[in-house]
Amino acid sequence: MDIVKTNPTTLGTTVFGDGALRWRDVVAVARGGHRLELSPAAWARIDNAHAIVRRIVERGERAYGISTGLGALSDILLEGEQLAALSRNTLLSHACGVGPVLEDEQTRAIICCAIANYSQGKSGLQPQVVEGLLNLLNRGITPRVPSQGSVGYLTHMAHVGIALLGVGEVSYRGAVVPAAEALAAEGLQVLQLGAKDGLCLVNGLPCMTGLACLALADLEHLLRWADVIGAMSFEALRGQLAAFDPAILELKPHPGMQRVGSNLRALLAGSEVIAASQGLRTQDALSIRSIPQVHGACRDQFDHAARQVETELNSANDNPLVLGTPDHYRVISQANPHGESVAMAADLLAIAVAELGGIAERRLDRLVNPLVSGLPAFLVSRPGVNSGMMIVQYVAAALAGENRHLAQPAVVDNFVTSGLQEDHLSLGTSAALKLGRALGNCRQILAIEYLLAAQAQEFLGELATGVGTAAARTLLRERVPAYEEDRWLAPDIGAAVALLREVPALETISARTGGLQ
Repeated sequence: MDIVKTNPTTLGTTVFGDGALRWRDVVAVARGGHRLELSPAAWARIDNAHAIVRRIVERGERAYGISTGLGALSDILLEGEQLAALSRNTLLSHACGVGPVLEDEQTRAIICCAIANYSQGKSGLQPQVVEGLLNLLNRGITPRVPSQGSVGYLTHMAHVGIALLGVGEVSYRGAVVPAAEALAAEGLQVLQLGAKDGLCLVNGLPCMTGLACLALADLEHLLRWADVIGAMSFEALRGQLAAFDPAILELKPHPGMQRVGSNLRALLAGSEVIAASQGLRTQDALSIRSIPQVHGACRDQFDHAARQVETELNSANDNPLVLGTPDHYRVISQANPHGESVAMAADLLAIAVAELGGIAERRLDRLVNPLVSGLPAFLVSRPGVNSGMMIVQYVAAALAGENRHLAQPAVVDNFVTSGLQEDHLSLGTSAALKLGRALGNCRQILAIEYLLAAQAQEFLGELATGVGTAAARTLLRERVPAYEEDRWLAPDIGAAVALLREVPALETISARTGGLQ
């Protein structure tokens, strides 16, 4: 079947297949709604690899997953209609995930990364299968994929794959409908699978890689907000700016630390509060004066993890891989679907996220504690009759505690699967999923610190605050009024969380400072 290759000139289109892919490309499609297309060169590679698979089948050669069973059944030779049946049965038998369904953007990110893998031209599946996956993305048909059940890969993409067969449920036009119904509504045919198609659909590392791409987007945004909110707390606690002196920070030349130091100085520029507080104390508590060191370390781990994820995004991670041409080829069984690199990167980011939220919780605790803050107890003018911000600190502590548990690495866990055939597993999907949960907790912690820092600044008198911190406080006050007496706090936290999700809000603050890094 000849597939129409569209010309990638549409506005809002992301093209895979020519040059290195970036995690932002995946986010643009999965979250930003970009149309995804493949370059002519990518289609040519896919066609070549599939021609190799056809040649193997025609010759009746033994090749794992192409003409044999899978896993511990790899010595059983199949032929004829059995090959198509194997592909279909592989999807049906592997689609056994459990637990809450992934968000649509998570499933879309997974499909993006699967297509990126196939665009390498080393998998061997039919081009029609890749076109089917592109149709799911570009027509807004999102398979309902249970989040639990993967030791690295297999189950999540199986739930995606059965949608191409018209099996299972999908999100479509704002409703959950049978996959067959959504395909019919778009005029799409149910796919007929061939040799290796089923194995290609469940193999590789699209799940952990796709989830990690979304996590990188979320963390990059939170890292910048953490500097803004940390600067607000520093100012409210009358921190000693000498700790952020560039001459001092340059003596410890970690790149992230330099960027954070620059951000803090820009955010606090023009602060009369900081100027009036000079010499107030010999040194601040570590949670205050070590913001560049801690936030900076988190940024450096982000940079490392992003390199790992992007390397995987540009890798061929099927098993087996097909190399060469239909006339001169090799089929090699190997371990490229092992997700150790992405799993370790996700685990590392979970540690960074736990630290980012952990130091924020320590800062906000100081804001509500009159023994160290110099502010009214729990940030209300009439403590006693009002509890003020007492219990929101408990909430932040609970979330920080949960993130410490989520920071425990998944990659060091191990199980034995497939009758001793697969006896070392990465647990990379588990690592990426718990990273997503940790990011959600960290966002809540930072939102609470944002509320408390803004409230603390209500007690600073007439002294001007920094250009960046003042802008941040103004943005929050447009949605959350200052506290005069106790009120229902949950909606305020929700409003702050919503603000932390918004890119324009952060860009407004950045513009006031001349640009945050």
